[in-house]
Amino acid sequence: MAIIKPFRGIRPPKNIVEKVVCRPYDVLSSLEARLEAEGNEKSLYRIIKPEIDFDQYIDEHHPDVYNRAVQNFNEFQKNGWLVQDEDENYYVYAQTMNGNTQYGLVVCSHIEDYMTDNIKKHELTRKDKEEDRMMHVRVNDANIEPVFFAYPDNEELGAIMTRIISTPTEYDFVASDGVGHHFWIINDREDVARITELFASIPSLYIADGHHRSAAAALVGAEKARQNPNHTGKEEYNYFMAVCFPDSQLNIIDYNRLVKDLNGLGVSEFLNKLGEHFIVEEKGTDIVPPAGLHHFSIYLDGKCYTLTANSDTYDDNDPIGVLDVTISSKYILDEILGIKDLRTDKRIDFVGGIRGLDELKQRVDSGEMKLALALYPVTMKQLMDIADSGNIMPPKTTWFEPKLRSGLVIHKLS
Repeated sequence: MAIIKPFRGIRPPKNIVEKVVCRPYDVLSSLEARLEAEGNEKSLYRIIKPEIDFDQYIDEHHPDVYNRAVQNFNEFQKNGWLVQDEDENYYVYAQTMNGNTQYGLVVCSHIEDYMTDNIKKHELTRKDKEEDRMMHVRVNDANIEPVFFAYPDNEELGAIMTRIISTPTEYDFVASDGVGHHFWIINDREDVARITELFASIPSLYIADGHHRSAAAALVGAEKARQNPNHTGKEEYNYFMAVCFPDSQLNIIDYNRLVKDLNGLGVSEFLNKLGEHFIVEEKGTDIVPPAGLHHFSIYLDGKCYTLTANSDTYDDNDPIGVLDVTISSKYILDEILGIKDLRTDKRIDFVGGIRGLDELKQRVDSGEMKLALALYPVTMKQLMDIADSGNIMPPKTTWFEPKLRSGLVIHKLS
């Protein structure tokens, strides 16, 4: 069962919401955040990327930077740019991209569900990134940004959300990237109670995006529990903020690879080696998208080739062995190109499919990279099968769009 609760969200007033909200901290650089926030004192970047208030060369992990986050968070509340709701509510947060809308419930999840793997993971986390987010949660005593969860479709929850979204929105705007953001407050006590009950019947939640934020929030909550001699388990710090979407509404887009060299091989030699595990076909000078599962596209020396994996390279009955990232990592990146560790090897880079295949072509044509490898996207079923089996996906496997906007609502831990 999934343990959730409503919470007293801290939110911007309607008339300034578009000034406050911003992209998540981890999808842009400090320089990009500095440019986006220029001339806007109300931008949440001043809390989630507070290094923008300093000289551009400051270490973003300097104590003064974390302290500035707290100072700015307090200032936002003092100025009325962020205001806490009187009641404990749930919220609906919907996003519209390319004509499709996905509807999520904003809730607080229990850290115990994270610790016991009832909130299921599919990625490893890095200690340094965990520590950074833990420090941010600690000093602000808040989850400033939500994590992104999926849950198996539930008909009654869907009916409640359908009813809620027929009422007027609290916020409704289109961001500069063309994505629409829509937000409702669920403050009817019967609805709140029923949503809590319905989540208790859901076996597990799944982290779609935000593994480091989830880990940081849960670890800080556990820290606070250890430090409180009167801990009961009911305190607000036992919960962290998440937006939960029905799995059927979510789409994962491709996450592609670029490689700097062919590991000392010539082009013909490289293509011949590919032919040991794939059917290789030349397709012209433009990159074409992979046709389906176990199909790949590469771009090399101004030409595109499609690859169809031989049946002995994958196992459709194995949640890891079925993945195209597993096939390509083993038979192309490792065996031929000598790239053993995707997390640390400097010869490889990763490009989210939101940027399009043209970016892959451009970076190869420019001479910056030698080879582009385009992958067919992972499905939500594959992600959930892997999480259910207790396995971990290879690095840089999933890319979700649209990203959650930060600043629509914040959860205070005390």
